[in-house]
Amino acid sequence: MSIPYFYQEGIYTQGIFLLNEETSKHCIQVLRMKTGEPLHLTDGKGGLHKATIAQEDKRHCEVNIIESSFQEKKGRKVSIAISLLKNASRLEWFLEKTTEMGITGIIPLLCTRTEKQHFRFDRMQNILVAAMLQSQQTWLPILHQPTNVEVVIAASNYSQKLIAHCEETTKQTIPSIKIDNDVQILIGPEGDFSPQEIELALQNGYQATSLGNTRLRTETAGMVAAALLVNVG
Repeated sequence: MSIPYFYQEGIYTQGIFLLNEETSKHCIQVLRMKTGEPLHLTDGKGGLHKATIAQEDKRHCEVNIIESSFQEKKGRKVSIAISLLKNASRLEWFLEKTTEMGITGIIPLLCTRTEKQHFRFDRMQNILVAAMLQSQQTWLPILHQPTNVEVVIAASNYSQKLIAHCEETTKQTIPSIKIDNDVQILIGPEGDFSPQEIELALQNGYQATSLGNTRLRTETAGMVAAALLVNVG
């Protein structure tokens, strides 16, 4: 049986540490863990801590940190800025799967043709945490609040910037591009970016790219982009 994996901020590197109420409940009430049983903790910022249950309490469980280490982030830095979706469950699926893949940042975009503006940040953050733990990673992707696409374009400081759109223009596929160690890609809404948004991105150093020969749903396009950027080269 694998050792349970939990997330909590501000973990001590050694000694007795008090788990928050949510994690305590999961350890003691859900998993029925007992004193002396091992567990792993991560702060989502590269920290990995081996611990044991020191005192059972479903609200304020104490653990003993036995060993702490720092895990370097492997692979390139990949940011996906993706339009909010009318169907929130499709965006949740995207967040879960791309976190498992190991992307480093997600920016929900507000575009001219974005149909839905509402975003439940806490729920989406919890989905990222669950996916990080399920895939036993120590780095939690940075989730941003919904941001206007013009603001994202103007503020981006990535060394390589891509935009996937459906206009009939010259584009390169991701496998044909030499991908830098830090890269951001923009994924538009179901109705695509507006011509003005595409032009603004190109003027600010974004490179037009194709994700294949078929027209993809927004969350599918995001998934394809993540798989290619995380693993290519």
